[in-house]
Amino acid sequence: MENWDEIRTAFQVARMGTVSGAADVLGVHHATVIRHIDHLEKQLGTKLFQRHARGYTATEAGQDLLQVAQTTAEQFTQLAGRIRGQGESVTGNLLVTSLANMSPLLAPVLVEFQQEHPDVKVHYMTGERVFRLEYGEAHVAIRAGKTPDQPDNVVQPLVTQCIALYGAKSYIDRYGLPDSEENLKLHRFVAGEERQKRAPFYKWLDEHVPPENVVFRAGDFQSIEHAVCAGGGLGFLSDFAASQNDDLIQVFPPRPEWVSPLWIVTHVDLHRTMKVQAFLTFLKAKAKEWGTI
Repeated sequence: MENWDEIRTAFQVARMGTVSGAADVLGVHHATVIRHIDHLEKQLGTKLFQRHARGYTATEAGQDLLQVAQTTAEQFTQLAGRIRGQGESVTGNLLVTSLANMSPLLAPVLVEFQQEHPDVKVHYMTGERVFRLEYGEAHVAIRAGKTPDQPDNVVQPLVTQCIALYGAKSYIDRYGLPDSEENLKLHRFVAGEERQKRAPFYKWLDEHVPPENVVFRAGDFQSIEHAVCAGGGLGFLSDFAASQNDDLIQVFPPRPEWVSPLWIVTHVDLHRTMKVQAFLTFLKAKAKEWGTI
């Protein structure tokens, strides 16, 4: 049975006892009610109602349908209440996504948030893939670079990444420390794949270093960081990432043209739910403690 509208119509006829009463409740013409009943009885091969001058009385088959429809209506009412309740409380799944190199900052924040809200189950997804908020793949996304412009998303600034050029002590011992931009042409570099060239610091690198000097490319920023730390070449890292490794030496300090802002992105349909708002408030407060990273 595919047409639930007809079952809903039969349910209201059984409740109200008349076609006109059911039509008023459903907000349809009485002819629509009659057509639904006639088609449903034909489909089921049995009479659901006895017609008489005072209206419609359910047959035994109609009573069975009424009981099932009543139970279904109650279940839908309960479901709607649960769904509304999820939007009005800090419970259930919280899906957050970011680049993997943000994990040292975000994972502790998520754990602390969960400690304050133990009924929340955190799903923290990292990687280069852009999760589709409009399809419910994530509730909150932390994204880097230019301002996200997808329709129906709410975009808010989170924090600014200060990017500098770094090299491992092992690399500096082997190749020396560059003392000018011109001297960079004598050095080896670690950088991202072609699709990451939109990053402002990689645009700068393309303008100042021959392409053959980029000897190591990686598909994500965490792998780039590991390659730089291993001495594979000079590379761009955030100040925060570099501060986690004592073997790194800052070659050039941060520059305004290398800045990479981070954005909080939520979908408009979920932005105002209590769970998302509670996490956004918590995250912004923590980000103030970070300053620039």
